[in-house]
Amino acid sequence: MENNPLKVPVMAELHAQDKTPEYLFWVGCAGAYDDRYKKVTRAFSKILLHLNIDFAILGNEERCTGDPARRAGNEMLFQMMALMNIEILNSYNIKKIITICPHCYNVFKNEYPELGGKYEVIHHTQFLRQMIDQEKIKVENDGYVNKMITYHDPCYMGRANEDYESAREIIKELGADLIEMRRNKSSALCCGAGGGQMFKEAEEGDKEIFIERTEEALETKAEMIASSCPFCMTMITDGLKYKNKEEEIFNYDVVELLANSMGL
Repeated sequence: MENNPLKVPVMAELHAQDKTPEYLFWVGCAGAYDDRYKKVTRAFSKILLHLNIDFAILGNEERCTGDPARRAGNEMLFQMMALMNIEILNSYNIKKIITICPHCYNVFKNEYPELGGKYEVIHHTQFLRQMIDQEKIKVENDGYVNKMITYHDPCYMGRANEDYESAREIIKELGADLIEMRRNKSSALCCGAGGGQMFKEAEEGDKEIFIERTEEALETKAEMIASSCPFCMTMITDGLKYKNKEEEIFNYDVVELLANSMGL
Protein backbone atom coordinates (compact mmCIF):
# COMPACT_ATOMS: atom_id res chain seq x y z
CA MET A 1 0.00 0.00 0.00
CA GLU A 2 0.99 3.61 -0.44
CA ASN A 3 2.54 5.32 2.54
CA ASN A 4 0.26 8.35 2.60
CA PRO A 5 -2.84 7.48 4.63
CA LEU A 6 -6.33 8.27 3.42
CA LYS A 7 -8.53 10.22 5.79
CA VAL A 8 -11.50 7.86 5.94
CA PRO A 9 -14.39 8.73 8.30
CA VAL A 10 -14.98 6.35 11.22
CA MET A 11 -18.50 5.68 12.45
CA ALA A 12 -17.78 6.12 16.17
CA GLU A 13 -16.18 9.52 15.57
CA LEU A 14 -19.14 10.74 13.53
CA HIS A 15 -21.57 9.36 16.10
CA ALA A 16 -19.82 11.39 18.80
CA GLN A 17 -20.65 14.45 16.69
CA ASP A 18 -24.31 13.36 16.37
CA LYS A 19 -23.78 12.57 12.68
CA THR A 20 -25.08 9.52 10.84
CA PRO A 21 -23.58 9.00 7.37
CA GLU A 22 -25.71 7.77 4.49
CA TYR A 23 -23.56 4.69 3.89
CA LEU A 24 -21.52 2.29 5.96
CA PHE A 25 -18.58 1.01 3.93
CA TRP A 26 -18.12 -2.56 5.18
CA VAL A 27 -14.44 -3.29 4.51
CA GLY A 28 -14.51 -7.02 5.28
CA CYS A 29 -11.79 -9.35 6.52
CA ALA A 30 -9.85 -9.48 3.23
CA GLY A 31 -10.18 -5.76 2.67
CA ALA A 32 -8.70 -5.12 6.10
CA TYR A 33 -6.06 -7.84 6.43
CA ASP A 34 -5.10 -9.27 3.04
CA ASP A 35 -2.21 -7.28 1.56
CA ARG A 36 -3.45 -7.67 -2.01
CA TYR A 37 -7.07 -6.77 -1.25
CA LYS A 38 -6.06 -3.77 0.85
CA LYS A 39 -5.27 -2.17 -2.52
CA VAL A 40 -8.91 -2.69 -3.53
CA THR A 41 -10.07 -1.11 -0.26
CA ARG A 42 -7.83 1.86 -0.94
CA ALA A 43 -8.98 2.25 -4.56
CA PHE A 44 -12.64 2.20 -3.57
CA SER A 45 -12.06 4.59 -0.67
CA LYS A 46 -10.36 7.02 -3.06
CA ILE A 47 -13.41 6.99 -5.31
CA LEU A 48 -15.82 7.51 -2.40
CA LEU A 49 -13.78 10.45 -1.15
CA HIS A 50 -13.41 11.88 -4.66
CA LEU A 51 -17.20 11.79 -5.12
CA ASN A 52 -17.79 13.31 -1.66
CA ILE A 53 -19.97 10.35 -0.68
CA ASP A 54 -21.35 10.57 2.85
CA PHE A 55 -19.89 7.38 4.32
CA ALA A 56 -17.91 5.91 7.18
CA ILE A 57 -16.29 2.64 8.23
CA LEU A 58 -16.55 0.82 11.54
CA GLY A 59 -12.78 0.54 11.91
CA ASN A 60 -11.82 -1.54 14.94
CA GLU A 61 -15.49 -2.28 15.65
CA GLU A 62 -15.89 -4.28 12.45
CA ARG A 63 -15.89 -8.07 12.78
CA CYS A 64 -16.34 -10.93 10.33
CA THR A 65 -19.92 -11.32 9.11
CA GLY A 66 -19.85 -15.00 10.08
CA ASP A 67 -20.39 -16.15 6.50
CA PRO A 68 -17.43 -18.60 6.45
CA ALA A 69 -18.64 -20.15 9.71
CA ARG A 70 -22.11 -20.82 8.29
CA ARG A 71 -20.70 -22.22 5.04
CA ALA A 72 -18.46 -24.54 7.05
CA GLY A 73 -21.45 -25.78 9.05
CA ASN A 74 -20.98 -23.92 12.35
CA GLU A 75 -24.44 -22.37 12.62
CA MET A 76 -24.07 -21.41 16.28
CA LEU A 77 -20.92 -19.40 15.62
CA PHE A 78 -22.54 -17.71 12.62
CA GLN A 79 -25.55 -16.60 14.64
CA MET A 80 -23.38 -15.33 17.50
CA MET A 81 -21.28 -13.24 15.10
CA ALA A 82 -24.27 -12.01 13.13
CA LEU A 83 -26.18 -10.92 16.23
CA MET A 84 -23.15 -9.02 17.55
CA ASN A 85 -22.80 -7.25 14.20
CA ILE A 86 -26.50 -6.43 14.05
CA GLU A 87 -26.32 -4.90 17.53
CA ILE A 88 -23.45 -2.63 16.45
CA LEU A 89 -25.07 -1.69 13.12
CA ASN A 90 -28.40 -0.88 14.71
CA SER A 91 -26.75 1.14 17.49
CA TYR A 92 -25.46 3.49 14.77
CA ASN A 93 -28.82 3.50 12.99
CA ILE A 94 -27.22 2.20 9.81
CA LYS A 95 -29.61 1.82 6.87
CA LYS A 96 -27.31 1.37 3.84
CA ILE A 97 -24.23 -0.85 3.55
CA ILE A 98 -21.69 -0.95 0.70
CA THR A 99 -19.44 -4.01 0.55
CA ILE A 100 -16.41 -4.93 -1.58
CA CYS A 101 -16.99 -8.65 -1.01
CA PRO A 102 -19.84 -10.66 -2.58
CA HIS A 103 -19.85 -13.01 0.41
CA CYS A 104 -20.48 -10.10 2.80
CA TYR A 105 -23.02 -8.70 0.33
CA ASN A 106 -24.95 -11.96 0.15
CA VAL A 107 -25.04 -12.63 3.87
CA PHE A 108 -26.13 -9.06 4.73
CA LYS A 109 -28.76 -9.01 2.00
CA ASN A 110 -30.22 -12.49 2.26
CA GLU A 111 -29.38 -13.96 5.66
CA TYR A 112 -29.16 -11.17 8.24
CA PRO A 113 -32.84 -10.18 7.85
CA GLU A 114 -33.95 -13.46 9.45
CA LEU A 115 -32.02 -12.39 12.56
CA GLY A 116 -33.38 -8.84 12.59
CA GLY A 117 -30.68 -7.13 10.53
CA LYS A 118 -32.51 -5.43 7.67
CA TYR A 119 -30.44 -3.08 5.55
CA GLU A 120 -30.19 -1.79 2.00
CA VAL A 121 -27.09 -3.60 0.76
CA ILE A 122 -25.10 -2.74 -2.35
CA HIS A 123 -21.95 -4.28 -3.79
CA HIS A 124 -19.23 -1.90 -4.92
CA THR A 125 -19.70 -2.82 -8.58
CA GLN A 126 -23.39 -1.94 -8.33
CA PHE A 127 -22.63 1.34 -6.60
CA LEU A 128 -20.01 2.31 -9.18
CA ARG A 129 -22.34 1.43 -12.02
CA GLN A 130 -24.95 3.74 -10.49
CA MET A 131 -22.40 6.54 -10.28
CA ILE A 132 -21.50 6.02 -13.94
CA ASP A 133 -25.17 5.97 -14.98
CA GLN A 134 -25.72 9.22 -13.06
CA GLU A 135 -22.66 10.71 -14.79
CA LYS A 136 -20.94 11.32 -11.46
CA ILE A 137 -17.97 9.24 -12.62
CA LYS A 138 -16.13 10.11 -15.78
CA VAL A 139 -13.23 8.16 -17.23
CA GLU A 140 -10.35 10.61 -17.67
CA ASN A 141 -7.83 8.53 -19.61
CA ASP A 142 -7.93 5.91 -22.31
CA GLY A 143 -5.39 3.52 -20.83
CA TYR A 144 -7.73 0.57 -21.23
CA VAL A 145 -9.15 1.37 -24.67
CA ASN A 146 -8.91 -1.74 -26.85
CA LYS A 147 -7.28 -3.68 -24.01
CA MET A 148 -8.53 -7.27 -23.92
CA ILE A 149 -10.03 -7.98 -20.50
CA THR A 150 -11.90 -11.08 -19.39
CA TYR A 151 -14.19 -11.05 -16.35
CA HIS A 152 -14.64 -13.81 -13.79
CA ASP A 153 -18.13 -13.94 -12.25
CA PRO A 154 -18.12 -14.36 -8.46
CA CYS A 155 -20.66 -17.02 -7.46
CA TYR A 156 -22.28 -14.79 -4.84
CA MET A 157 -22.85 -11.92 -7.25
CA GLY A 158 -23.79 -14.05 -10.24
CA ARG A 159 -25.78 -17.19 -9.56
CA ALA A 160 -26.66 -16.28 -5.97
CA ASN A 161 -27.89 -12.73 -6.66
CA GLU A 162 -28.25 -12.65 -10.46
CA ASP A 163 -26.08 -9.61 -11.09
CA TYR A 164 -23.95 -10.33 -14.12
CA GLU A 165 -23.85 -6.89 -15.68
CA SER A 166 -22.64 -4.30 -13.12
CA ALA A 167 -18.97 -5.23 -13.39
CA ARG A 168 -19.20 -5.75 -17.13
CA GLU A 169 -20.69 -2.28 -17.62
CA ILE A 170 -17.76 -0.77 -15.73
CA ILE A 171 -15.26 -2.63 -17.93
CA LYS A 172 -17.07 -1.42 -21.05
CA GLU A 173 -17.00 2.15 -19.71
CA LEU A 174 -13.22 1.92 -19.73
CA GLY A 175 -13.32 1.31 -23.47
CA ALA A 176 -11.85 -2.18 -23.06
CA ASP A 177 -12.68 -5.18 -25.21
CA LEU A 178 -14.55 -7.59 -22.92
CA ILE A 179 -13.65 -11.16 -23.90
CA GLU A 180 -15.87 -13.77 -22.28
CA MET A 181 -14.58 -17.07 -20.97
CA ARG A 182 -16.05 -20.29 -22.33
CA ARG A 183 -18.12 -20.63 -19.14
CA ASN A 184 -19.54 -17.30 -18.05
CA LYS A 185 -22.49 -15.66 -16.28
CA SER A 186 -24.98 -18.31 -15.07
CA SER A 187 -22.71 -21.14 -16.23
CA ALA A 188 -19.46 -19.63 -14.88
CA LEU A 189 -17.13 -21.91 -12.98
CA CYS A 190 -16.46 -21.12 -9.30
CA CYS A 191 -12.95 -19.97 -8.40
CA GLY A 192 -12.77 -22.86 -5.93
CA ALA A 193 -12.80 -20.88 -2.67
CA GLY A 194 -16.52 -20.55 -1.93
CA GLY A 195 -18.51 -22.60 0.57
CA GLY A 196 -15.69 -22.54 3.09
CA GLN A 197 -13.25 -24.18 0.63
CA MET A 198 -10.85 -21.24 1.05
CA PHE A 199 -10.01 -22.47 4.54
CA LYS A 200 -9.54 -26.21 4.02
CA GLU A 201 -7.23 -28.56 2.20
CA ALA A 202 -8.13 -29.63 -1.33
CA GLU A 203 -10.00 -32.91 -1.70
CA GLU A 204 -8.89 -35.75 -3.96
CA GLY A 205 -9.27 -35.16 -7.66
CA ASP A 206 -7.46 -34.74 -10.95
CA LYS A 207 -7.27 -30.92 -10.89
CA GLU A 208 -8.06 -28.13 -8.47
CA ILE A 209 -10.89 -25.80 -9.48
CA PHE A 210 -8.78 -22.63 -9.41
CA ILE A 211 -6.40 -24.15 -11.95
CA GLU A 212 -9.27 -25.12 -14.24
CA ARG A 213 -10.74 -21.62 -14.02
CA THR A 214 -7.38 -19.94 -14.62
CA GLU A 215 -6.88 -22.08 -17.70
CA GLU A 216 -10.26 -20.94 -19.02
CA ALA A 217 -9.21 -17.32 -18.49
CA LEU A 218 -5.91 -17.89 -20.29
CA GLU A 219 -7.75 -19.48 -23.23
CA THR A 220 -9.30 -16.08 -24.00
CA LYS A 221 -5.85 -14.57 -24.67
CA ALA A 222 -6.96 -11.56 -22.59
CA GLU A 223 -4.29 -9.21 -21.26
CA MET A 224 -6.01 -8.84 -17.89
CA ILE A 225 -8.38 -10.84 -15.72
CA ALA A 226 -10.91 -8.70 -13.86
CA SER A 227 -12.73 -9.86 -10.74
CA SER A 228 -14.78 -8.31 -7.96
CA CYS A 229 -14.33 -10.65 -4.99
CA PRO A 230 -11.39 -11.17 -2.61
CA PHE A 231 -11.76 -14.97 -2.70
CA CYS A 232 -11.72 -14.96 -6.51
CA MET A 233 -8.72 -12.63 -6.59
CA THR A 234 -6.73 -14.92 -4.30
CA MET A 235 -7.52 -18.04 -6.29
CA ILE A 236 -6.98 -16.55 -9.74
CA THR A 237 -3.72 -14.93 -8.62
CA ASP A 238 -2.59 -18.32 -7.31
CA GLY A 239 -3.65 -19.88 -10.61
CA LEU A 240 -1.57 -17.42 -12.60
CA LYS A 241 1.44 -18.22 -10.42
CA TYR A 242 0.83 -21.95 -10.87
CA LYS A 243 0.80 -21.47 -14.65
CA ASN A 244 3.88 -19.17 -14.48
CA LYS A 245 1.87 -16.35 -16.03
CA GLU A 246 1.95 -13.81 -13.20
CA GLU A 247 4.46 -11.64 -15.07
CA GLU A 248 2.35 -11.61 -18.26
CA ILE A 249 -1.30 -11.58 -17.19
CA PHE A 250 -2.55 -9.43 -14.31
CA ASN A 251 -5.60 -9.85 -12.10
CA TYR A 252 -7.29 -6.63 -10.99
CA ASP A 253 -10.51 -5.81 -9.23
CA VAL A 254 -12.76 -3.70 -11.46
CA VAL A 255 -12.60 -0.84 -8.95
CA GLU A 256 -8.81 -0.70 -9.34
CA LEU A 257 -9.22 -0.37 -13.11
CA LEU A 258 -11.81 2.35 -12.68
CA ALA A 259 -9.84 4.31 -10.07
CA ASN A 260 -6.78 4.23 -12.31
CA SER A 261 -8.83 5.47 -15.28
CA MET A 262 -10.10 8.34 -13.09
CA GLY A 263 -6.55 9.36 -12.26
CA LEU A 264 -6.89 8.42 -8.58
